[in-house]
Amino acid sequence: MGKKSKKEKKGRGAEKTAAKMEKKVSKRSRKEEEDLEALIAHFQTLDATKTQIVETPCPPPSPRLHASLSAHPEKDELILFGGEYFNGQKTFMYNELYIYNIRKDSWTKMEIPNPPPRRCAHQAVVVPQGGGQLWIFGGEFASPDGEQFYHYKDLWVLHLATKTWEQVRSTGGPSGRSGHRMVAWKRQLILFGGFHESTRDYIYYNDVYAFNLDTFAWSRLAPLGAGPTPRSGCQMSVTPQGSIVIYGGYSKQRVKKDVDRGTQHSDMFLLQPEDGREGRWAWTRINPAGAKPTPRSGFSVAVTPNHQTLLFGGVCDEEEEESLEGDFLNDLHFYDAARNRWFAGQLKGPKSEKKKRRRGKKAEPEGADKQERGGAGAQEPLEVVREVVTEDGTVVTIKQMLAAPGSAGQPPSDEEDSPDEAGGPMVEPSPRSNAMLAVKHGQLYLYGGMFEAGDRQVTLSDLYCLDLHKMQEWMVLVEMDPGTQEWLEETDSGEGAEDSGGEAGAPARTVGPAERLADGLPGLQQYRVGLTLDNVVPHARKGAAHAVPHALCDDLA
Repeated sequence: MGKKSKKEKKGRGAEKTAAKMEKKVSKRSRKEEEDLEALIAHFQTLDATKTQIVETPCPPPSPRLHASLSAHPEKDELILFGGEYFNGQKTFMYNELYIYNIRKDSWTKMEIPNPPPRRCAHQAVVVPQGGGQLWIFGGEFASPDGEQFYHYKDLWVLHLATKTWEQVRSTGGPSGRSGHRMVAWKRQLILFGGFHESTRDYIYYNDVYAFNLDTFAWSRLAPLGAGPTPRSGCQMSVTPQGSIVIYGGYSKQRVKKDVDRGTQHSDMFLLQPEDGREGRWAWTRINPAGAKPTPRSGFSVAVTPNHQTLLFGGVCDEEEEESLEGDFLNDLHFYDAARNRWFAGQLKGPKSEKKKRRRGKKAEPEGADKQERGGAGAQEPLEVVREVVTEDGTVVTIKQMLAAPGSAGQPPSDEEDSPDEAGGPMVEPSPRSNAMLAVKHGQLYLYGGMFEAGDRQVTLSDLYCLDLHKMQEWMVLVEMDPGTQEWLEETDSGEGAEDSGGEAGAPARTVGPAERLADGLPGLQQYRVGLTLDNVVPHARKGAAHAVPHALCDDLA
């Protein structure tokens, strides 16, 4: 054989160099994971000093996202666990447990011995057996600088009757992950998808696991048919017919070196048990009719009293190679599995207690087109556009859609308020992603979430309630407190970043005056921001729903 050419030698040398680099990066990743394990162990040592149950009345929890909010199966209570908060320099992880008493409108902090380690982006499912149990699987722990992630694969149960935590050790379960979804199906927990990320690489999953609540054993399911592609942050809910619905979600893939492309999925699947075959399942792709949500990520999901799946808010990203724009939303969508149809959630508005007056015109002829009745004479929503310039020169455009008094997407009635009696715009949650939802006694409760303005992140701590039977208006139970919006600038040189737990040299993510940001929140229908990918802190890109480039939810009316 002839001698190898210089080009071939150069190519072989490049391969060896790449292999050495990969080995070095892999070794560094293992070291980073070991460092995180040591930090987690340190926090667990602190938790081990708590040997008694302590219940302390407290104000509402501090701002956080990627926590879990669950309804107690027997009591009029909501259970909030875990989550994270980023103040511009440092990421804080929580394993705090809060109880919200619905009747008393009061919060209690529960300190129970042997809690799970601090985490966010986990999944929590409540089941009624044994006086009520809260099951938690997976999630992640982030380093203070938000650069390193440890993904859990542990399973915990909180026995609500005895107020005790227990770690359930069972082999054959899912690998470590976050952004997965889990539901209770009969006497099993069914888990789907999620993702795992390190500083070196990432992987998305579409595997399905079942955990038997009687035998405490994991099994991996192998459904027949073509199912969803790997993803995280999707909708997963159980239908009245006993099937499991998977909708949407987010994934990304590397298109070239240091360039990733995200996909906001909008496909939908049914996971159904096969008749007469124990443990056998099958995938079926479905295409519902109706007012479908637009592709989004970071949306929040709950199940209504009539077994419809409710989807709230999120962010719809328009991604270019060097930039990204996101629409933050606060609309509602309902999926009716019995009719395989989506419906847009429309609020009727508050009922006026004041005296009504008859409209000063004759009744419309029978069969008159309802849209014509609400046509030229109907009041159109008022769009107010404001621009806010932050300290670093970022221009934030806020579009504020003020609904016409009494309008909720419905044709006008034969009776209406007189002009001086008509109310103002309806109160509703501001556009956001990754809000926590729970339903109890037909009431939808919404806590927290976040949105971004330029390279600035606002984490919310407000609490809203909506009667799903009446669908009239949102009630504010806890208002957003601007004083809780801490945001710390980072120096250009990155000096002192390590002391504060921040990322050295990271771009500033500054909320600026909280009052100015809060000023535009109450009536927002849409919040649109533009930012460059260079201005996004890497930690904000993963999130529970894994919207790119931030952990947000996307939804469009």
